[in-house]
Amino acid sequence: MIDLVNISKQFNKGGANAVSALSNISLSVPKGQFLVLIGANGSGKTTLLNVIAGSVQPSEGAVRFDGQEVTRLPEYKRSRWIARVFQNPLSGTAPDLSILDNFRLASLRTSSKGLRIGVTPDFRRVVRDRIATLGMGLENKVDQPMGSLSGGQRQALTLLMSVMDHTDILLLDEPTAALDPRSAQIVLGTADRLIKEHGLTAILITHQLKDAYHYGGRLIQMEEGRMLRDLDAGAKAALTPTEMFEWFG
Repeated sequence: MIDLVNISKQFNKGGANAVSALSNISLSVPKGQFLVLIGANGSGKTTLLNVIAGSVQPSEGAVRFDGQEVTRLPEYKRSRWIARVFQNPLSGTAPDLSILDNFRLASLRTSSKGLRIGVTPDFRRVVRDRIATLGMGLENKVDQPMGSLSGGQRQALTLLMSVMDHTDILLLDEPTAALDPRSAQIVLGTADRLIKEHGLTAILITHQLKDAYHYGGRLIQMEEGRMLRDLDAGAKAALTPTEMFEWFG
């Protein structure tokens, strides 16, 4: 479970350009919940994810994972719980390494064993089988450099790599913003499947109302650093697509 208690964040605090990005946010995300965040640019969505990930420290408040205080724990130490996919497909992979080597790095993300452990035939088979589930035909190209792939292909593979090692929380920061519609649906469909298969606690940021309607359960709308609306899965499911656009459009 993710618990945020009275989280506030001010940038340039006390200066002429001071900005209040988050204002007294309290939020609990139970284990296994798929939460979708929507809101205009500057509403605080990404800052909220950054506070959870540890790349931004809150000005006030506390962050807890399963009751453990992590507020001042740096980002790299939170990686034992968290996997993250960013807007830019280039952010989550090493372009000069092969697909297979990228997966090997991902599998060692929280390990203390180091990189001395090589790629075994069994590992190659596991990676090929997982990639085949994407339906992109990449399972026969695992020795190809990651940098030779399209943005959509890399983003889909980044999602698969995010669960190669044990993780509890998946943060998706507009992962389809730079993709074409077909690639976007493959990525979101893959994310939805992985979240369900692995029982992940997940938070997705999107500007696409159709995706907010279709994916996840709980829906939160943010505005000016505050939670404007918080719909549980039942309330969200009761909305028709037309009502969704009327409420949030």
